[in-house]
Amino acid sequence: MAGKIRAQLLKGTTTLLVLTVLRDGELYGYEIAQRIREKSGGAFIPSEGALYPALHALEADGALGASWRESDRGPRRRYYKITTSGVRMLEEHAQEWASFSLAMGQAVGSGER
Repeated sequence: MAGKIRAQLLKGTTTLLVLTVLRDGELYGYEIAQRIREKSGGAFIPSEGALYPALHALEADGALGASWRESDRGPRRRYYKITTSGVRMLEEHAQEWASFSLAMGQAVGSGER
């Protein structure tokens, strides 16, 4: 059951996590997943099935720009970077998360039974 809960929580936070790691600079898909894993201490490891649809949706919404680049090793890669609109979206999502986190902490951490 805990695995399902974690998967659902990750699904709801993928946009925030992607925008957060791209705030620091351009990355391609695998690097985005690695950076999320690093920043979360290994707690979040987005699957391709969650990451790429989120990237495509953010690009369609104008929050990300993307470009194909040749690679020294292997096939070319699609690099993503946050746009001005994406920075605003990141700020909104971060505020929503802070409010949600505070409220959830109050609800489950109250010690009342």
